[in-house]
Amino acid sequence: MFKLAKNFKNDESGAVTVDWVVLTAAIVGLGIAVLAAVSDGVENLSSDIDTQLSGQSISTSF
Repeated sequence: MFKLAKNFKNDESGAVTVDWVVLTAAIVGLGIAVLAAVSDGVENLSSDIDTQLSGQSISTSF
């Protein structure tokens, strides 16, 4: 029984999984933060592009 408890105490295979979960959560959190910071600028830029392209006319004669 003591050997089983000692082996259980020394087993660290689950620690790697916990590390990956924490790292993945950090990466997702950073991605969401970047998305929140950049979204307003992207919306303004896409609106400017839409305005510019809508004002263009296509000349069919040369």
